[in-house]
Amino acid sequence: MFRFFADNWGTITAGMAVTGLVAVAVAKMVRDKRKGKTACCECGCEGCAKASACHTK
Repeated sequence: MFRFFADNWGTITAGMAVTGLVAVAVAKMVRDKRKGKTACCECGCEGCAKASACHTK
């Protein structure tokens, strides 16, 4: 078992790093969604095709 980790430590480390980055990105998306932030830019949604879907009245 130790031999497996010794032979593949680079792959395991890279996989853990990628998994960590994905987890951070998903957590930020969830936090932003809970705060009510949208994917719209700060300049407004007048020209956005999905404006009626994400800003319902």
